[in-house]
Amino acid sequence: MVSRRAVLLGVGAVVGLGASTLPPRAVRRRIEPCAEWGARPPVEQPVSLSRKPERIIVHHTATENVADGSRQHAHERARFFQGLHMDVNDWGDTGQHFTITRGGVLLEGRHGSLDALLAGDRMVEGAHAFGQNRNSIGIENEGTYIDQTPPAVQWDALVWLCAVICRQYGIAPAEIHGHRDFWDGTMCPGDAFHALLPRLRAEVALI
Repeated sequence: MVSRRAVLLGVGAVVGLGASTLPPRAVRRRIEPCAEWGARPPVEQPVSLSRKPERIIVHHTATENVADGSRQHAHERARFFQGLHMDVNDWGDTGQHFTITRGGVLLEGRHGSLDALLAGDRMVEGAHAFGQNRNSIGIENEGTYIDQTPPAVQWDALVWLCAVICRQYGIAPAEIHGHRDFWDGTMCPGDAFHALLPRLRAEVALI
């Protein structure tokens, strides 16, 4: 039996998500759970909140815009981000709920986020945006987007993931925001990426 955490999310997927909740994308996409990319155990068990998130917050990682789109690279980056958040930021786990690499690989970031998304009636408390960690889903996008835009494969994965999150939790696409919208001390997700948010909302609304 396919586990809920290893579910394929896409056209025809039936495990955990009904067909009517999924964006009608031609390509099948998969969110890889923490166990598959070699995540460390969290310092504390994720705090599960019996509420739905109200919005999505888009981030960039402010790391190099590499050309490597492989799954191996995605796993290495996920472990790096988790280590940075736990060992440098002193957080209990990866801060954001999901990560998308420049190659379009979709990864669960914070433990418990994928199960909560599949359930659609709860969320895991994040550590990605001060004041928003208990009412928003954080998506981190690998790269730096101050004067560059995300590659198409990463963008398409982001549109798809946002659509799934919006449908599962009943979030309006208008509630997709950038990190800087809630904290003026950051440039995240970068000027070029932030300028694309109206397009992101529009594309998510269409599917």
